[in-house]
Amino acid sequence: MADISITWDASNGRGDWTMNGPVLATGNDIETAILISIFSDRMAEPDDVIPDGTNDPRGWWADDEVPIGSRMWLLQRAKQTGTTLQRAYDYLAEALKWMVDDGVVGRFDISTQWVRTGMLGAVIVAYSPTGTLLSKGQYAWAWAGIN
Repeated sequence: MADISITWDASNGRGDWTMNGPVLATGNDIETAILISIFSDRMAEPDDVIPDGTNDPRGWWADDEVPIGSRMWLLQRAKQTGTTLQRAYDYLAEALKWMVDDGVVGRFDISTQWVRTGMLGAVIVAYSPTGTLLSKGQYAWAWAGIN
């Protein structure tokens, strides 16, 4: 059985369920898994600094040894630096690692860049274990950067 399909809406900067007439569409399993992995909030690590100054680690309280989501939300107020780009890369790789560990994807090519002031962009390319292109997506995050 295929997963419910989520499609990335670049103009509005969000994912949404895809409809097939009056019902939810299925398919696009790899792209849907990528979207859930990078846009769901993963619980902060104990040594992470929470950007809004609270102690709310977000994420799902029942995460076990394979947490869901990414820690991209921790970059919400980060400065627009090379260090922040590296952290974004690390958080994306961490969020997608489960797909490689499970053998669903052979590897990911991830690149991050500053699209414009206050806008971080990423390109994520997924390859099958045999090297065939599975998915390529461009994503952007906006936040109140401290420049």
